[in-house]
Amino acid sequence: MTRSPNLESVSTRLQRIAQLAREDPKRAFLSLAHHIDIDLLREAYRRTRKDGVPGVDGQTAADYEENLEENLQSLLDRLKSGRYQAPPVRRAYIPKGSDPSKKRPIGIPTFEDKVLQRAVAMVLEAVYEQDFLDCSYGFRPGRSAHQAVRKLWQGLMAMGGGWVLEADIQSFYDNLDRSQLRGFLDQRVRDGVIRRSLDKWLKAGVMEGGNLSHPVAGTPQGGVISPLLSNIYLHEVLDTWFEAVVRPRLKGEAFLIRFADDFVLVFQLESDARRVLEVLPERFGKYGLSLHPDKTRLVRFEQPGRKPESGRAQPHEEPRSFDFLGFTHFWERSRRGTWMVKRKTASDRITRFLRQLNHWCQGNRHAPIAWQQRKLLSKLRGHGGYYGITGNSKSLSSVHHWVMRIWRKWLSRRSRTSNLTWERFNLLLKRYPLPNLRICHAA
Repeated sequence: MTRSPNLESVSTRLQRIAQLAREDPKRAFLSLAHHIDIDLLREAYRRTRKDGVPGVDGQTAADYEENLEENLQSLLDRLKSGRYQAPPVRRAYIPKGSDPSKKRPIGIPTFEDKVLQRAVAMVLEAVYEQDFLDCSYGFRPGRSAHQAVRKLWQGLMAMGGGWVLEADIQSFYDNLDRSQLRGFLDQRVRDGVIRRSLDKWLKAGVMEGGNLSHPVAGTPQGGVISPLLSNIYLHEVLDTWFEAVVRPRLKGEAFLIRFADDFVLVFQLESDARRVLEVLPERFGKYGLSLHPDKTRLVRFEQPGRKPESGRAQPHEEPRSFDFLGFTHFWERSRRGTWMVKRKTASDRITRFLRQLNHWCQGNRHAPIAWQQRKLLSKLRGHGGYYGITGNSKSLSSVHHWVMRIWRKWLSRRSRTSNLTWERFNLLLKRYPLPNLRICHAA
């Protein structure tokens, strides 16, 4: 019988860690592993996704749950005694951008490894959530991409636009310097059990096509612990550097919004923006990282009709748009005639979604229509659940329109004699409707 975790005990311990970290920002924790007990492992198991793809051992969540208490106790004993051996992650590839030929590698840990990574992450989060700055939104408790997009919108509106530095870190998860990461961790966490576990995960290796390799840099993207490690790394490399070193030296206002390894810097003055653009590659290079030369650019994003802060009037140059977290940001007049920053789904995200949906409809065109409709509803809700923000109704309507066209096209090819006219398709939609996507986020 599966026992429920003692959530009150787990919460109390994590709150105590957080309190100590908050009261002494320079404290290095020498003893944290004793907080990881069977109750915390049960809670970590509860928070771990159960529908993920199995790792190198092929074990599913259902397999692990058959002897859950014994498995968790064994995991705890191996962790505390140092006998736990981190298995290699299984390399898989997922689409990158709208180009179907481009793939992004991710690492898939074993299910048990995910549970332990989750437990360690819960303890480390209690420490580092007291250190992380407000500009950071990715993979943090109670924070989301929509909050980051809204904060960016508020900053742009308050500043009246400005100069936006779009930056793209090349292969961040592959190039993260482990020695630098260990140095950052030394400042806050020196517990031997936890540090040995982190080292084992970093050195576990990657299994691909039966071949095991051991990269000397980076952390596998896809692991439960990787987002936290990336936040710790970029907190030091970018966030604190920008807030403590860069901003005090600027002549105008500026702010940073970061979600994991995606970030934008917004400046009131062009001169400030160009100075930071000059030193940013050097700063990242110091920590083994580089900026993509074709995807890092400075965008003039001043409010139309407003005299540039630089004093140089540019009446014929229209402000450009920029993309962040899947949304294109641009200036447009509101219904009242005032200029506002608007957001719409980035074109490459629409292209990727429709291409994947077209492929799905083609492969499943012979399946029962009721089943197809349920699956399409799920896909549409997933798309709308992220992109359904205030002001994005035109993009949502466009996606819905193309989904209808794609579905009709492949239903018309179920057989050589199929003749699904729009009139017949509209009758079919009355029985199997695909409702319009709606705004669900006031971001």
